[in-house]
Amino acid sequence: MKPSGRWPQARLQSLKRPPASAMDRPTNQGAIMAQDKPARRPRAETPKGFRDYFGAEVTERKQMLDKVAAVYHLYGFDPLETSAVETVEALGKFLPDVDRPNEGVFGWQDEDADWLALRYDLTAPLARVAAQFRNDLPSPYRRYAMGPVWRNEKPGPGRFRQFYQCDADTVGAPSVAADAEICAMLSDALETVGIPRGDYVVKVNNRKVLNGVMEVAGVLDPSDPTRFEAERGIVLRAIDKMDRLGDEGVRALLGAGRRDDSGDFTKGAGLSSEQAEVVMGFTSAKRATGRDTVARLAELVGPSVIGREGVAELETMADLLDRQGYGADRIVLDPGVVRGLGYYTGPVYEAELTFEILDEKGRKRQFGSVAGGGRYDDLVKRFTGQAVPATGVSIGVDRLLAALRAKGRGAVDTAGPVVVTVMDRERMADYMAMVGELRAAGIRAEVYLGNPKNFGNQLKYADKRASPVAVIQGGNEAEAGVVILKDLILGAKIAQNATLEEWKDRPAQIEVPRADLVAAVRRILAQ
Repeated sequence: MKPSGRWPQARLQSLKRPPASAMDRPTNQGAIMAQDKPARRPRAETPKGFRDYFGAEVTERKQMLDKVAAVYHLYGFDPLETSAVETVEALGKFLPDVDRPNEGVFGWQDEDADWLALRYDLTAPLARVAAQFRNDLPSPYRRYAMGPVWRNEKPGPGRFRQFYQCDADTVGAPSVAADAEICAMLSDALETVGIPRGDYVVKVNNRKVLNGVMEVAGVLDPSDPTRFEAERGIVLRAIDKMDRLGDEGVRALLGAGRRDDSGDFTKGAGLSSEQAEVVMGFTSAKRATGRDTVARLAELVGPSVIGREGVAELETMADLLDRQGYGADRIVLDPGVVRGLGYYTGPVYEAELTFEILDEKGRKRQFGSVAGGGRYDDLVKRFTGQAVPATGVSIGVDRLLAALRAKGRGAVDTAGPVVVTVMDRERMADYMAMVGELRAAGIRAEVYLGNPKNFGNQLKYADKRASPVAVIQGGNEAEAGVVILKDLILGAKIAQNATLEEWKDRPAQIEVPRADLVAAVRRILAQ
């Protein structure tokens, strides 16, 4: 990894240098004014490529992840939380954006001279856990994990350097039955969160088939796996961009390279036209049925041993899924799926949403991929020296949330708490008692803790909090043993649309006995 985040030695030395004595300091007025100039205030903005998540967004995400977790739990998977920081050695170098600083990770050197980095996915940390605790964990080990990951990628519209992932993996199961189960579970999870059948498809392919095709094309040498490694990486990334670049763009990347609309040039794999034609044949091998697709792939891999092994695995997965009722309306074989990460060794899969949305220019387009994964039998081996089979899938949480919003299924209850206003500072204990009763009854509530001098500001605060009800009790109401409940939602609707007669029929403010506070608030919330 390239050095990152270290200060030059001269800068470090300047920080250690003691301050000049009074006699050494300059005495001209300009220098004195410069010393007295206040320090520049930090800019109140997120770094480029990062964002903040507020109340409704966090709630929305949690509700969706709870549904996904319920599906994973049903399948027998256990939760796992790993550290956000790993050693660079443990993470490995598997990101596709190798032209980025530190090859796409946020890395730094600690005081012990070890290189550390923020995790770029949840799979590499799992491989470390599986190796570190291999004597304690059951085998196979089935786990799911949810949390943020960080990638030092070039940010753009909708592309952030921090984002959430939701993973499920099986470690220690060599059979492709584990891969088939992951695909079935992914299908169930999408339907559970609100993506109906017909609006998505899980596409399945196998890296071994692609390796067989590249062997036929002359860019893979079974006797020397490291030979043509750079070229194969470019081929993988090129095929993975088929949906975005089309045949012409992919062909350019397979050859000399491609220049995009901005003028940036991406170096190609340097394949001849004959070699590129073999690879392009692989990307267009999908047929009307899974059986026909498998037959076409068998033709493409020819005598390649690893290629034939991949074709057989695809055939087995198709049979297992079909026997469980996961037909072509949910899961299909598609040679166009390769996945960009470099650690996949067998089946790979991707969940694509097929419904249309409007882009920023008002054009119709399909929503695209929201999840992907595959088999990575060599990742744990990096630690143990022994082959440990593993397979898993990762859901792009922000992408899936955006899809649910586009389908009108992402809305959550954004109502704020009931706000107990403060009319008399000296009676704060009474107001705290009210809010305590509401909370004990399971009603979300809070006491206004700002400056109570201006009552109008308290109601403005309640509106900003999206509060459904404001509780009001001044001295007169306290003596009479009553409270006033202001229905803020109904009041806002009446103010916008209702006539005076409707106001009389449905008052937005009522007076109730203090003893009936909880019951009365419940009635308003129920409406």
